Amino acid sequence: MGVNENVLKPLDRLASELSAEMEAVNALIRARMSSRHAPRIPEVTAHLIEAGGKRLRPMLTLAAAKLLDYPGAYHIHLAATVEFIHTATLLHDDVVDESRQRRGRPTANLLWDNKSSVLVGDYLFARSFQLMVEPGNLRTLEILANASATIAEGEVLQLTAAQDLKTDESIYLQVIRGKTAALFSAATKVGGVIANAPEQQVEALFDYGDALGIAFQIVDDLLDYGGATETIGKNIGDDFRERKLTLPVIKAVAQADNEERAFWSRCIEKGDQHEGDLEHALTLLSRHGAMDAARADALAWAERAKSALAALPGHPIREMLSDLADFVVSRVA
Repeated sequence: MGVNENVLKPLDRLASELSAEMEAVNALIRARMSSRHAPRIPEVTAHLIEAGGKRLRPMLTLAAAKLLDYPGAYHIHLAATVEFIHTATLLHDDVVDESRQRRGRPTANLLWDNKSSVLVGDYLFARSFQLMVEPGNLRTLEILANASATIAEGEVLQLTAAQDLKTDESIYLQVIRGKTAALFSAATKVGGVIANAPEQQVEALFDYGDALGIAFQIVDDLLDYGGATETIGKNIGDDFRERKLTLPVIKAVAQADNEERAFWSRCIEKGDQHEGDLEHALTLLSRHGAMDAARADALAWAERAKSALAALPGHPIREMLSDLADFVVSRVA
């Protein structure tokens, strides 16, 4: 399934509205990812940061600050911080998952090595903490520091939960709230905090980011079993091969008979995968309506994200954020 021009419009509109701010963020990122002593750091970082990602997370910080008429410049630092945290986690994820492709290009660990990816990821985490201190706002520092810990915790939880058939939807939600939604909600919340917004608006921004991040991850998990490689930037079935128990599989396992459960146990828990297993997994997902059920969940979370915006002032950016929630789920709607 390709992404048509109409689907891209909400994200393009937001990017256009924030183009001047994003230029400043990109300039700050380029300046801070340099290293006088270790040239491999900018090499590895540039490979990922310049790979054409949408910069969705830093855009959320900029959007929240602009929506609330923040007059200062520190939202640029916070947005760059968010992107550095995100990039660091991608470098680490690709090593953990032994991934070979990211955003349609070879991963850094494939082009260089695992050691370089891990250590450069560490460097970017350190850089992010330098950046988040500069606004001198203790609360934004607390939010981003907590999000960094939550992301790491979510990744560790996934190590065990993702290959255990006892993992249910509540644990799955805990995992994706950690590894994905935590940075979305931190990105939106710090934009409100730096703008000195009323607490109700700050919490609304958090709720929007949280629900948007959950919808985003469910869609990503769905596309792994049914998206075009050029659309998702990775290979179809990567989650299956990496033995990740994502939402569609959790829903299928919950309805599995003994024979089907034995199949999932062999492929996911034991990692004993044979030719044709992915196709059989797709058959089981279809048989139990697991893809449709997961799709309905993603759409429901997108609606929750849109509802949270009601507490925010009327502003063109508020409408763009609402459209963005629709965009996130449009690939599977």
